[in-house]
Amino acid sequence: MSKKHPIVAVTGSSGAGTSTVKKAFEHIFTREHIKPVIVEGDSFHRYDRAEMKKKMEEAVQEGRDFSHFGAEANEFQLLAELFKTYGETGTGKKRYYLHSEPEAEEHNARLGTDKKPGEFTPWEDIPPGTDLMFYEGLHGCVKNEEVDMTQYVDLKVGVVPIVNLEWIQKIHRDNAERGYSADVIVDTILRRMPDYIKYITPQFSETDINFQRVSTVDTSNPFIARDIPTPDESFVVIRFKDPKKFDTDFPYLLNMIHDSFMSRRNTIVVPGGKMGLAMEVILTPIIHRMIEEARSA
Repeated sequence: MSKKHPIVAVTGSSGAGTSTVKKAFEHIFTREHIKPVIVEGDSFHRYDRAEMKKKMEEAVQEGRDFSHFGAEANEFQLLAELFKTYGETGTGKKRYYLHSEPEAEEHNARLGTDKKPGEFTPWEDIPPGTDLMFYEGLHGCVKNEEVDMTQYVDLKVGVVPIVNLEWIQKIHRDNAERGYSADVIVDTILRRMPDYIKYITPQFSETDINFQRVSTVDTSNPFIARDIPTPDESFVVIRFKDPKKFDTDFPYLLNMIHDSFMSRRNTIVVPGGKMGLAMEVILTPIIHRMIEEARSA
């Protein structure tokens, strides 16, 4: 961890809703006049889209577990090294994974390259003068016998809906945005499960704050759900690993977030429609203090 060059990591699996947290942080950065460097988790995958497809076919033929969730498909050491280097110097190297044609056009124009969707941009230096690093992706809090990213991260945030709700979100997103059939999506969920259990789930024991959306409608069979439960059809369970670490003021939070309540000494529950508000109310003072300490270091 670093007082001078703080790092924030938001981690959650595919379809978990980390984009909601990202938007909340963007609002905070704008209000607090913070200049972040954004690091996307996809940029630390080991293989581009064509290589990944080939590796996947090989794994299926050999009967091996292989997915974007696992160590074999990711550059864990490079990500940990980036966290370490940025914390020490405020610098490092990053790149982008090009998800779509518009992204490819944008970065090709900026870099003078000719990359296609599904490929990576070249590594480039992080510009000097940023206030903090903001990571959003699958593996910001991986800690095992090979690597420990948590030692470098100052604020660790988990986004993890209950698993049936997560599957519903993934099924609908992959069908609408990528045109995958329900059978293909279910096969993907099953193939990823060993890596999900080994690499994704353990991170939520390391995070400082977890935001878990819990639906209040029947999601017992996520594979036939016709729609995604709306925010108003859910609650968000917010767990603080150590409330003293950030001087969490629960009476203040309960007063600021209407219809919220405490379910445990370190857990507050808020209506699903107030998830964005809750994130900003909780995270703004943490980020403010982090930046104040960095600027005075």
